[in-house]
Amino acid sequence: MNITKLTSVKILVNLYEQFKILTVNTKMSLQKLSNRSVHLYLTDEDFKEKIDSHDDLTISGSNF
Repeated sequence: MNITKLTSVKILVNLYEQFKILTVNTKMSLQKLSNRSVHLYLTDEDFKEKIDSHDDLTISGSNF
């Protein structure tokens, strides 16, 4: 039984590059970050509120 879902997510290039630099010598991966973030979003109301109200990213035509 497969418990994972393959998805396609667009990420802002500058954020991804900063993430790669910050995590190059760690065990953190984008997959781990994504799974943990989704879990916290679903289970931690403070985290959800923080994410929902975060608007420091540049808005583009794709509404990132």
